Amino acid sequence: MAITPTRQPTLTEAPPEGGVRPSYVSALVLLGTLFFMWGFITVINNTLLPHLRSVFELSYTQTTLIESVWFIAYFFASIPSAKLIERIGYKKSLVVGLLIMAAGAVGMTVAASIPSYGVTLVMLFVIASGITLLQVAANPYVAVIGSPETASARLNLVQALNSAGTMLAPLFGAYLILGRSTSGTAKSGAVFTQAERLADAQSVVLPYVLVAIVLVILAVVIARFPLPAMGTSTSRMAKADRKNHSLWKHRNLVFGIPAIFIYLIAEIGVANLFVNFVSQPQIADLTHEQAGRYLTFLWGFMMIGRFLGSFIMQKIPAETVLAAFSIGAFVVMLVTVFTTGPMAMWALILVGLFHSIMFPTIFTLGIKGLGPLTEEGSGLLIMAIAGGALVVVQGQIADAYGLQTSFLLTAACELYILFYALWGSRTTEIATVPGQPLEE
Repeated sequence: MAITPTRQPTLTEAPPEGGVRPSYVSALVLLGTLFFMWGFITVINNTLLPHLRSVFELSYTQTTLIESVWFIAYFFASIPSAKLIERIGYKKSLVVGLLIMAAGAVGMTVAASIPSYGVTLVMLFVIASGITLLQVAANPYVAVIGSPETASARLNLVQALNSAGTMLAPLFGAYLILGRSTSGTAKSGAVFTQAERLADAQSVVLPYVLVAIVLVILAVVIARFPLPAMGTSTSRMAKADRKNHSLWKHRNLVFGIPAIFIYLIAEIGVANLFVNFVSQPQIADLTHEQAGRYLTFLWGFMMIGRFLGSFIMQKIPAETVLAAFSIGAFVVMLVTVFTTGPMAMWALILVGLFHSIMFPTIFTLGIKGLGPLTEEGSGLLIMAIAGGALVVVQGQIADAYGLQTSFLLTAACELYILFYALWGSRTTEIATVPGQPLEE
């Protein structure tokens, strides 16, 4: 719905010095709760996966396939999400996304009651589809709400709330899932009876009931909140005008899409295999419940890194900060692979600090200079989150060559991010006038 000047300005009007108009602070805070919730729900998977591995007696390949299904949803749901937003608007789309997630959370309780590996995969796909809709709507919204020069800093700041959710989720999952199950409190390698596995499956019910309730409440709040419109200068171009322009002439987007894809392989591989890795006798020799608590430090470092990155990017170009963080991530991953004991564990935890700014920074660098093509570019970048599905490749490497060796894949991913920061993120010299067709 169009918003007239007498009511509220659109997001793409020039903000005052400082980057964000005061009238949008409340909108950013509310959007921050969405970032928190989808981060929280995504990371519950990190404690859910070792739990399901024990319940269904899965290999590493089958375990990481669960997360692959989660990220495949981003591939299939991104374009439909963009079309839905175009049809019903951002606000209603956010509400729909939250309700889809709530339906999937309820479905997870059904999957646990059966219990069924197949139904679990379907319900995780449903939840991820809801999150995809939120991602396609909320990320570009935050990116364009203020000055383009501070877009990366702003998105990193809001993404820090996402990291707060990812930091708290392991404690929630460790206590309500792993801590209430036989497999979660046993040492690595323990053998369980069929009755114990069936009982363990029921520990998933309460956490997902609580999540569903919170999501419905948040959907009601969003529905009643007056979110401003995105404005016309970043809206999808008319079909006739669109034929004369191409997203693929923007180098920062062309290389940004694989950068998001590859980064997700790294982030999700670390998070999903963390509990199994640190539980090994030669690393920390912990139970899954204890390891799940250490996972909090990984996400805690990510939250700290995003707050720190948001501050640094006020003074230093985003691409320079991204290059420095990618080098740091590469170094700590080599330490993870080639050492043992607490040093290997803490190196893997520390990668959270270096991964922290990567997604929001790549995203904002990827849509920089797109003007009226921003919406389409954003959809493609969110679709690239499907790269997390290739975590199954790391699972296969772990089965074939060992879990510790599999983190060499993560180290290789950091090198592409370095390439993107140094060269791929440079914008193509195409003149863009807000609200007007691109000049070629």
